[in-house]
Amino acid sequence: MSVLVTGGAGYIGSHVVRLLQERGEEVVVVDDLSNGRTQRVGDARVLQLDLATDAAHPALVSAFAEHGVEAVVHFAARKQVGESVQQPARYWSQNVGGTANLLQAMADGGVGKLVFSSSAATYGAPATDVVREDGPAEPINPYGQTKLVGEWMARAAGVAWGLRSASLRYFNVAGAGWDDLGDTAVMNLIPIVFEALDAGRAPVVFGGDYPTPDGSAIRDYVHVLDLAQAHLAALDHLAADERPHDVFNVGSGSGSSVLEVLAVVREVTGVDVEPEVRERRAGDPPRLVADVSRISETLGWSTTKDLRDIVDSAWRARKA
Repeated sequence: MSVLVTGGAGYIGSHVVRLLQERGEEVVVVDDLSNGRTQRVGDARVLQLDLATDAAHPALVSAFAEHGVEAVVHFAARKQVGESVQQPARYWSQNVGGTANLLQAMADGGVGKLVFSSSAATYGAPATDVVREDGPAEPINPYGQTKLVGEWMARAAGVAWGLRSASLRYFNVAGAGWDDLGDTAVMNLIPIVFEALDAGRAPVVFGGDYPTPDGSAIRDYVHVLDLAQAHLAALDHLAADERPHDVFNVGSGSGSSVLEVLAVVREVTGVDVEPEVRERRAGDPPRLVADVSRISETLGWSTTKDLRDIVDSAWRARKA
């Protein structure tokens, strides 16, 4: 099978590209290279392209035909929550406009399978500690809104022209499947802590008085390699005759507190991690964990790596 991966030179995308290559698939990467790196994708064909531009549609249709593309995995998007609040129009243009161009090109090019990179940000600030896919989706920032709209667009394309799609709502992704594919962005807890340690600063913990065992917020962490495997399981699922669901949580199904993460960082790095505890941030729930029963039952997927694996692999990649 030939698979086109948008955003395939980025952190998560490059893991999926490598897994596809390992199982013998032909891979075409589409990336604007604003954050991606071509050395991450091996011998995959790379098409440098911004999906939100007018040039995207003809370039994609041509790539589909040239490489016999049968399926698309769509990562390409802007993904910083704070930036999305400051620049909402840019996020709607890039994330929604880019997805619209991709879907139109898939319709015109006869490519009928899509795995869409969505996010737990679609849930907003849920009233429950454990979130299910059939619960309310009420995003509270433009980033989450654009991801939810992407899901709607994929579903609408299914009704309109038969697109088979699966949208994966990620929770907190970290770690590295290979030392050369570490996360180069400093936007999530573990890279932020590593950067603080390198600079000799105390990592900051927002909130020490939550109703949790140690007072810090609890989140669901998933190893990036487990997440990448979920994309392959979703691709295979799209070939099935019976597909009862099109949206899946991707997480571990259990939570770790911020202080628990710091304790593991201390064990792995050997660096004494003494955090600075500040006031809670507005809108941060005490506990947010994925219900993963749907993806387990429907796709046969579950995590294989724990928090220690995540931190250890992220630290090795950083040192490398």
